[in-house]
Formats: sequence, C-alpha cells, structure tokens
Amino acid sequence: MTVLHTARLRLEPCRPEHLSGLHEMNRDPAVMRYITGRAETLEETQAMIERVQARWAELGYSWWSFIDAASGQVVGAGCIQHLGRDRAQPLEIGWRLRQDRWGQGLASEAAQVMAAFAFETLQAPLLCAVCHPDNQASAHVMKKLGMVYRGQERWYEMDTAVYEMDRAAWRARAAA
Repeated sequence: MTVLHTARLRLEPCRPEHLSGLHEMNRDPAVMRYITGRAETLEETQAMIERVQARWAELGYSWWSFIDAASGQVVGAGCIQHLGRDRAQPLEIGWRLRQDRWGQGLASEAAQVMAAFAFETLQAPLLCAVCHPDNQASAHVMKKLGMVYRGQERWYEMDTAVYEMDRAAWRARAAA
C-alpha cells in the first residue's frame, strides 16, 4: 500500500487506527454537507475503512487518511477510485478535510500528489472529479489542479459537476 507525502501531510491508506480521526471528520454535518448530506455514524466509518482496505488489497489504490505531519492527527481523507465505484469508468480523485483545516491549501496539496500517483504510477489516461454543483471550494481545487469542467452528470445518487484532465494535460502542466 502506497504512502504519499507533501510538505505538510502524510497520506496513509485508511486503516483501523484512523477510525477515531476519520469519524470525527465524517460526523461533522458541515464536512458531509455536499457528500452525503448527513453526518456519518461510527459504524459507517468503520465499514468504510473495511471496504477501503479490501480495495487497497485488490486494486492497489483507494482512500488515504491525510495525517498532519506536525501533529500526527487525521485532518482529511482523499482517494483515487473508479468513478461511481465502477471499474468500467475512469479513475476519480476526491478529498475532504476537517472543517478547522478548510482554506489552508491542504486539499490542493494532497490532490497534486494523488493525481501524480494516478497518472504516473497507475498510468491513468484520464482522471475525473465530481462535486455538488454548489461546492465551490471543491470545484476551485479541481480547477487549480488543472481540471476542466465537463458538465453536469448524475453520480452517487445526486447531480454533480464533473471535471476532468487527461494524462497529456497533466504532463504539460508538470513540464511548465
């Protein structure tokens, strides 16, 4: 399982030791507002960790816990997974952060290394991202990453704004 690093974060594949920190984030209705629209229970967070660990074992990618390098605390989570959790679909990048870490550039920092993993390690030809149409903060991270708006589509039982970037665009940005 792949651990990624940024200047301020260590991205570790989600595991049982992260349960408390992940649940603390996922039970915050503000964090989950545009994701599921409701706070997550402890049992749901635990089940998510179990699903994610199985995907890591099977596919070699899934969700990471974002660990603050200075404090060791879980401050967010992010993923590379198949859009709609359907292997016939392209890879998707996603993230969420604890509310007290919003606006600090951590999502963009993590998105850079996760996208590099998708394009360089997994050799993904295309990377997508989805967000609730009202989630301007997430859309901003997608644009900052270099993704372009593809349109509105139905994913995860809601209408979403879809952004994408292909490997050629990724490489061009990296070379610039």
